Amino acid sequence: MSRRNKLEKFAQLRTFPHVYENFDVKAPQLYRQGEAVHMQGRWHEHFGNEHPIALELACGRGEYTVGLARRFPQRNFIGVDIKGARIWKGARIALEEGLNNAAFLRTRIELIDHFFAPGEVAEIWITFPDPFLRKSKANRRLTAPLFLERYHRILAANGWVHLKTDEPLLYEFTLEVLAHNPHFSLQYCDNDIYSKPLPLPELALKTYYEHMHLEAGKTIKYVRMQRKGG
Repeated sequence: MSRRNKLEKFAQLRTFPHVYENFDVKAPQLYRQGEAVHMQGRWHEHFGNEHPIALELACGRGEYTVGLARRFPQRNFIGVDIKGARIWKGARIALEEGLNNAAFLRTRIELIDHFFAPGEVAEIWITFPDPFLRKSKANRRLTAPLFLERYHRILAANGWVHLKTDEPLLYEFTLEVLAHNPHFSLQYCDNDIYSKPLPLPELALKTYYEHMHLEAGKTIKYVRMQRKGG
């Protein structure tokens, strides 16, 4: 993608009413349409309803966020990613289709608990994230203990975290983390979800990259964990 194309997309994002951006990791301030806004504890005001809020972390082009918003109009979805040029595609589609239950947040996921209040989020989806295969980068995996601590702070009691991946290392790593985690309990896992009836209708959604993984003969793995109550 050319620099000019990226800059055009960044400029368009700043005109979208359903896109919020954080430009400085050292200053967790959000902006919408060029104006500073405070959204922690106020996301229901954006959606204009009290429907449950789900996040898709590392949403990329927002395919899952948009797909979930289409299928479940009584739920609200926020796609989160640092790459504005990627978010642009999903945000544009949501705008064109009038999906008022879809929004996007451009930020580093390490800051996620700065932008949501305790208990504000009902569930989190992590779909095909970077597995960071090097052991030295294990703490950057989105199911690493430090990330689970952040999710614990913003999830409602008994809220869910879903991981969908093609990477065996990330799947096994997540199960190992959960075996010793004080904040979450493992509720379901499957190392080949399409070999049997799906446990959730949301899992039927397939992203561009998931289609590629399946064509390459990879199996899709799924983990569902639940925040411990209280």
